[in-house]
Order: sequence, then structure tokens, then C-alpha cells
Amino acid sequence: MINRIICYLIFVFTPLSVFAQSAPPLSGLKALGAPNNPKVEVAWNRYYDWKGVTEIVQRMAAAYPNLCTVESIGKSFEGRDLWAITITNRETGKDTEKPAMYVDAAIHANEIQAVEVSLYTAWYLLETYTTNSFVKELVDTRTFYIIPGESPDSRDKFMHSAANPHAPRSGQVPRDDDGDGLMNEDAADDLNGDGQITQMRIKTDGGRWKISPDDSRLMIRCKQDEVGDYEVFQSEGFDNDGDGLINEDGDGYYDPNRNWAWNWQPHYKQFGADYYPFCLPETRAISQFIAAHPNIIGGQSFHNAGGMILRGPGAKEDVIESNDGELFDLLGKKGEELLPGYRFMITWKDLYSVFGGENDWMYATQGILPFTNELWTPFNMFRQKPDKDNLFGDDEQQYLFDKTLLFGDAIVPWQEVDHPQLGKVEVGGVKKTFTRMPPSFLLEEECHRNMAFVFWHAYNLPKLKVLDVKTKPLGSDLTEVTATILNERSIPTRLAVDVKNNITRPDWVTLKGGTAITGGIRNSRYDKTFTEQKSRPQRLEVPSVQGSSTVIVTWIAKGTGPFSIDVDSQKGGKVSGAAR
Repeated sequence: MINRIICYLIFVFTPLSVFAQSAPPLSGLKALGAPNNPKVEVAWNRYYDWKGVTEIVQRMAAAYPNLCTVESIGKSFEGRDLWAITITNRETGKDTEKPAMYVDAAIHANEIQAVEVSLYTAWYLLETYTTNSFVKELVDTRTFYIIPGESPDSRDKFMHSAANPHAPRSGQVPRDDDGDGLMNEDAADDLNGDGQITQMRIKTDGGRWKISPDDSRLMIRCKQDEVGDYEVFQSEGFDNDGDGLINEDGDGYYDPNRNWAWNWQPHYKQFGADYYPFCLPETRAISQFIAAHPNIIGGQSFHNAGGMILRGPGAKEDVIESNDGELFDLLGKKGEELLPGYRFMITWKDLYSVFGGENDWMYATQGILPFTNELWTPFNMFRQKPDKDNLFGDDEQQYLFDKTLLFGDAIVPWQEVDHPQLGKVEVGGVKKTFTRMPPSFLLEEECHRNMAFVFWHAYNLPKLKVLDVKTKPLGSDLTEVTATILNERSIPTRLAVDVKNNITRPDWVTLKGGTAITGGIRNSRYDKTFTEQKSRPQRLEVPSVQGSSTVIVTWIAKGTGPFSIDVDSQKGGKVSGAAR
């Protein structure tokens, strides 16, 4: 009897989580493309605050110590760690000695799903490494540097405080937006306490808004010859500082994606540029990490929204070298295949001008080929081509999508509240997680398709191979040594902008086994003449090995061998070959 009582008490007072942990996994059939029994279980139908992000990256590092490391590369303004994930197979070489793909996310804090896309990319690389040969080759031959979030302070503010879909976009460094000597004193206010910053409307004669005949929740603008019933304020709030204006001095405001040291322009020309390049702790730490890894040659930033694959230049006066432009076009058009509804665009020409942007800095000063993906397209609502001038879909489309597929979960119904200055007002409208962000059932698709674009970019990073090393005795202890170096992928070992501006050093090809008397690069495959390197020919300097092309190097060396060569490219990796 006593044993029964003890067993009963143990059962009653033991947390359910203990039983859940010991329960066998549910039986079933793996869907195609999914990891099989992942070590790190993550629900990809939700968004994670910075504590959750930290737990996920640390769990990945613990589960895959041979493939994944995580480090803090600095602190945000409020002291949160800026995480950098490094993924590669260290048994096949150091991370810094392989061509590297760089990925970052959510430099604008309200662009929430960018973090999940970057995390999913890291997670998928690790979880499918042993079962997918394509992924295995990527992890064996490349390095992935992933910074899963660039604005952790405002991400947490967005998640745990009242917000609308568009703010907080800036970081949390205080700024005086209205010039009254106070910092961030007049932000939007959650008048009905529901955790959302929605719209305000006031019923009034002669207003410019009316209720939509198709959906009583939706306010639409009146035509020129109509008299409306309401005035509408785009964000609920009141005049906190008594200056007669509502919501004019919220978080920030500066734009971290206008704070980079390339074609930076002051605030009066480029709104949000802030005081000077890299004055923000987050952009400074991230730029230092990128600069410290010159093996990075591919770049990807995730933003939202509008379904765009953007490439530079950000400003009309900037230049993309023609050969590099062809690479952008090659990959961008592939992206349009992988991402239905997305459009491949040139930033300044097809969107707007950007001065001091991150991707322009990466290209012009680091020799990196970077893209920006604006995540989420209204195409995904009803698989209909969106209006090219409407990034989020029109209001009628949004409300219909909410009504028919989300069953009202995305919209706050209008509710009357007391406003401290305006009297009776109504608040309602879209929640902070709608319009810019995909709902749960589309989030994993957004993650996977954008990850696939990263993978194809990484696949096309340079991959070097020494095809052969040939020797020919010349007599008098002299030998002619010739080697052919192949780049098996589309992207060269150095971009055209890199070669033109000497951003990184040339590729080094070093002769081993004899002393080089002279040497150089063959002028063509079928021409034995070569361009001589007159100084220090033992280590030839090759400007670049072009994509899907070969370079033939040759020496006349003192000695009879055996001969071998070492190829050392900062962005193309290291390979060796020996004469047979």
C-alpha cells in the first residue's frame, strides 16, 4: 500500500515535461526536403525574441560541434550579444581558407522574418549534412558566416511592446527627432491595451475616409467628388510632449542601413544616415567581422517586404563592373525561378536611391557579390501577380486574405476608447505581424525558398582544382613546369571590382621542388608564350581565375623535381597539385 501511495505521489508531482522528454518520437513519414529526426527541434511557424534566437544558435552549436561554432562579435546598444554562426566541415579545412558565403538579417528591426530565414538556413545546413549530398558538398567546400540578427534591441521591443508593422525599425539609441531637446518622448501609444499599435479614426462631417462597402472593418479614401464620414490617423497615440503633434518622436530614428562607409551622405541628403559612418555599435561590429574575413565573396542580406531580389548599385553615380553585373544577372534570374512572385531589381533604378548602404559597402570595399532579398510578396496571398507599385498588396486584398484564410486573426476590430486630447475615438486595424510578415502556414515556405537562393549562390562560389602539373626536362639541370588551374564554378576568385581596385591580394601560385628562374601566366592554352613576372617568380601572382575557366602558369626552374604547386586564393580557397 505504501509503495502505491509513493508511486501515486511521484506521478502527481512530476512535471509533465519529464514524461514528454522520455516519450518516444511520434511515428510517421518524413516529407520530402525535411531533415530526418533533427537533433535541434525548432518550430518554423513562429517568430523568436532574442532570448529564443540565442537558445537556438547555442543548441545548434552544441549539437554539431564539428560543423558549427557560435561567437559574440560585439554588443548592441542595450548590451545584447550580436551572434555570428560559422558553419563548415573543419576536417576539410579551416573556415578562413575556404570560399565563404555571408548571410545577415533584419538590419531593420521590424523586418522580423529575416531572422527566421537566416536561422533556418543555418539549421538546414546542419540537419541535412549527413543525408543530402548537395548540402554536404557545400559544407565541405565552403564556409557559411551567418549573423542571424543585426538589431536585437528593437526586435525585442517589437515583440514585447505595442508596435505596428513598420516600427520600431530603427535601433534603440536615443535620438531627438523633433528638435525639442528631448529623446524619444512622443512615440505611438497603445490606447486600448491590446499590445498592438493600430489606426485611430474619428467620426466627423466632411472627413476624407469612409467605411468600405465590402468589409466593414476597412477604411477607404473617398474619391475627389465624395464627402466622407471619418478622419483616420495611421497610428494610435496622443501628444505626449504637448507640442501639438502626435507620435512625432518615437524610437530612434536613424537607419542602420544608411550608416555604412561607402557613398555615405549626411542626414539632409540621406534620411537616417546618422552622425557618421559606423557610429552605431551594431554596424561597427558587423563591418569589422566582415572585414576580418577576406574569404567572404558571396553576400546575402534579408529584409522585408515586397518580394524583391535587389542588387546594387544603390545610387546612380555608383558603378557595377560589367563582368560583375553579368554575375548578378545570372544569380538574380535564378532567384526569380526559386521565389515565385519575386522580382530581380536594381536598387537605385527600380526602387529608390540608397546612400551608405551595407551591400554597396560590401561590394565596393570588400569585393563581395551581395544581394538583398525583400521577404514576403502579396503574390503569396492568392498566387496572383501583385501591383508593381504596391509592396504589401492593396488594403482590399489584405482584408480579404485575412477574412478567408486567417479567419479574422490579423485584424483588430474597431473599438471606442477615451483619448486624452481628442475625446472619443475608435482604434482598430492590422496587427503588427500582418502586411510585412507571412502568416504561419507560409513562413516555412518563405524560409526554405530564400535559403535555396543562398545555397545556389554558395554553390557558384569559386571552386579551384589543379588539373595537371606537367614537366619537361630542358637540360643543364633546368625543367619547364606547367600547371593548369580550373575554376569549376561561375564566380571568379576575385570580382572585377576587386581586381580593378586592389581590394584583396592576387591569387598566389607557388612552385615547390625547384628554384624558379622565370615564370608567368600563359597567354592562351595553345600559345606557349607567357606574360613574365619579372620579380620573385617562385610565387606567381594571378589576378583572378575567372568563372568556368582555366589559368595556365609556367616556370623554367632549376632542379629536376619532384615538382608540385600550391594555389592560395583569399576568396577562392587553397588547392595543391603534383607532377605525375
